[in-house]
Amino acid sequence: MDGQENEQHSTGDVTAPEDGRARRRWRPGTALRRLGVVLALLVVTLAGMVAGTYAGGHVGTDIGPFRAQLNLSPSLSGGTTVDIPPLGALLLDSHDGPAYLTVELGALDQRRTEALIDDPASISRASQSAVEDVRAGVMRLGLKTLASSVLATLLLAGLVFRDMRRTAWAGGLALVVTAGSLGLAAATIRPQAIEEPRYEGLLVNAPAIVGDARRIANDYTKYAEQLQRLVGNVSKLYTTVSALPVVQPSPGTTRVLHVSDMHLNPTGWQLIRTVVEQFNIDVVIDTGDITDWGSEPEASFVGSIGLLKKPYVYIRGNHDSAKTAAAVAAQPNAIVLNNSTTTVSGLTIAGIGDPRFTPDKETSPAGSGLTRVVADQVIGAGEQLAATVKSSPKPVNIALVHDPASAGSLSGTCPLVLAGHTHARQVSKLPQVPDKQPTQLMVEGSTGGAGLRGLEGEKPTPLSMSVLYFDQQKLLQAYDDITVGGTGQSQVNLERHVIQDPKKGDQVPVTPTPTRGGPVSPAPTGSPTATPSPTG
Repeated sequence: MDGQENEQHSTGDVTAPEDGRARRRWRPGTALRRLGVVLALLVVTLAGMVAGTYAGGHVGTDIGPFRAQLNLSPSLSGGTTVDIPPLGALLLDSHDGPAYLTVELGALDQRRTEALIDDPASISRASQSAVEDVRAGVMRLGLKTLASSVLATLLLAGLVFRDMRRTAWAGGLALVVTAGSLGLAAATIRPQAIEEPRYEGLLVNAPAIVGDARRIANDYTKYAEQLQRLVGNVSKLYTTVSALPVVQPSPGTTRVLHVSDMHLNPTGWQLIRTVVEQFNIDVVIDTGDITDWGSEPEASFVGSIGLLKKPYVYIRGNHDSAKTAAAVAAQPNAIVLNNSTTTVSGLTIAGIGDPRFTPDKETSPAGSGLTRVVADQVIGAGEQLAATVKSSPKPVNIALVHDPASAGSLSGTCPLVLAGHTHARQVSKLPQVPDKQPTQLMVEGSTGGAGLRGLEGEKPTPLSMSVLYFDQQKLLQAYDDITVGGTGQSQVNLERHVIQDPKKGDQVPVTPTPTRGGPVSPAPTGSPTATPSPTG
């Protein structure tokens, strides 16, 4: 009996622990803890992947002449955005998957841009290499994102779990999920998406804009094919001077190159440099609109000013922002005037920036309608400059305004006013003030051919600039109007005008003489309008 009890007690001692372990193994609390560990592992992995993607999912790369930034971010639907500051954004349905690509086009590299202009064949090569540039950049972006995602996950898991095995699981899971996401995006790429873009931002009427952008790009390719010949012709301009009315510049003659309304056309810089060298220019005067939108990425466009090695006097146009003016002022040879004066090469020059900043056509007078307030601002700028000229301790030789409508108040204060804005050359006399000296107004065309907008018409807007000759008394004695024709014309024209009596501003009528390119039309003349021009 005692043996049986002992046996039973012994048996109970053996079976009871096994039942306990079984109960502990299948208890709901244990399963919940394991589920919690799995969920924590997933949350930490996901957080690490997101943090790593934002931290390391970006690379800089060159795409043609642009310096671009590629960014990758998590997304449910995929796709690509091409940011083109300040014009807006181009949206492409390029791929599926949880990865979104953003391409931010930054500043143009001046050296590469000039190389494209100097060698028309490189335009074609650049367009072909751009695809490879993007592909290589995206590959580097993918590898960097993958490494950054795994590393961030490992660091976060180590801090949270403080367990080697769980940290390794999190890192492995991040590697698989990130690689799978990138692989899904690569497998679903739709190259044809570039043909169906969608614009957002300042560009309105998207379908029309897309069509115009493609047409302008095609026209510009044709235009670029002839640039080499055009630039070559400009280098021969000086050889035609002997066929023009003869001017015998004395040793004290000062040569000024007047440019205006570049509107971001890099071709203008090539022409300016050639004329500066061939004509032995002493001073370059720019009457504004060197950019289109006045944005920060455009500021790099003014870097060519420093390459001229000549004093560069500039006033702000209505397309130029304060940042644009600051970028110009940063050039070692530049002088920015804003209701102020300077003396360069013996010439005392006064200038004032345009009171407006209307980079978008929708906010310019052309888009919103000219108001009395705007007219008063433009005319008032001329009145401010006139007061500055009158109070100048030195007699002012040249006054600078952007819009010729600002020039009226300057009549009688100085012998010459230079302007731009209208994209059309115009020479006239301001209404004379009794007992005051006569004042001549010279409005320059667009040295940049009005930028890309100059390609919107049937014929590109010609590139225009003028060389002004001043005698020892700093009076205008002659000027050369230089015009570079556009696509299909391939002509460079130079027209010489001689001032018969510099003190009165009277000029000798001359017959226009073309240079190796075909006929040239005389510069338009007329009286200035008293209303601000709606031209951008």
